[in-house]
Amino acid sequence: MNMTDIKSMTIPELEELMLLMGQPKFRAKQIFQWLHQKRVLTFDEMKNLPTSLREELSKTCTITSFSIERKLVSQIDGTTKYLYRLSDGEYVESVLMRYEHGISVCVSTQVGCKMGCSFCASTKAGFIRHLTPSEILEQVYAPSRDTGERIDSIVLMGIGEPLDNFDNVMRFLTLVSAPEGLCMSHRHISLSTCGLVDRIYELADMGLQITLSVSLHASSDAVRDEIMPVNHRYKIPELLKACQYYTDKTHRRISYEYSLIKGVNDNAGQAKELAALLHGMLCHVNLIPVNYVEEAGFEKSGKQQVYAFQKVLLDHGINATVRRTLGADINAACGQLRRTAIQK
Repeated sequence: MNMTDIKSMTIPELEELMLLMGQPKFRAKQIFQWLHQKRVLTFDEMKNLPTSLREELSKTCTITSFSIERKLVSQIDGTTKYLYRLSDGEYVESVLMRYEHGISVCVSTQVGCKMGCSFCASTKAGFIRHLTPSEILEQVYAPSRDTGERIDSIVLMGIGEPLDNFDNVMRFLTLVSAPEGLCMSHRHISLSTCGLVDRIYELADMGLQITLSVSLHASSDAVRDEIMPVNHRYKIPELLKACQYYTDKTHRRISYEYSLIKGVNDNAGQAKELAALLHGMLCHVNLIPVNYVEEAGFEKSGKQQVYAFQKVLLDHGINATVRRTLGADINAACGQLRRTAIQK
């Protein structure tokens, strides 16, 4: 018997379910609040529901939950990395990060990734499946339950390509922002993509107020072709045209992610090329010394090179910052723990 994934349901869908069960519609909002405000893991905890309804729900529906397979806490800055075991035995990761402005969690959207970026650990073990809306949500709820703290912002930048799991990610955004649930403003949510142009246009037309982060990582098609297979499908000019459309539609600034790889994409000439590409766009460049991945063989650019690259961008009028490294002592970049787990 297929069980209904009740945590992935919206209130209107829950209302329909209640009518099918012969229950009044207001029960839907009660159930939604138990799932997304109280974040309970069993129907027995829903004390304001009739016993008969709780019993029926337990027979026909399931509440998505994870077991924490491994947890690493940074002794430097309190960054916490979680490895979760899913109900089918697969693994995903999330990272809780502490900032002065609040607590952020970086979540995964897929088990594995099919994008194949050569510098990324998440894609090395291949793609397994999409995560459901409730599995993405649980990566927000589980750290909150574990620490007893409220999550203030969310970054869809963990394992997987969010726009490749478009429908489930859009439903996640609906659920996480619902007033009867976590009620998180879309302005506190960032979504990172390697550049699926067709989906960027679709996302723009939805008019959501999320922050779009685009993994650019190169200033020319020649370099991007080498390190990001998606560039064979969507060249840089086509990608930037879609990004401009997104900004025009949403009036939101785009953040361009640029991982600096020693000897590959980090020289002054490439910084000037990047500045020329982004000239006149409402944007910000987030410079990231690349994380070491054994199979890739890439080295991160030296500190002096990173700041020299930033200076060229700033001198050309492009807003650019160097990402602060969090959780350096626990290797907090996503993908590493999952790879270790599945190789055992």
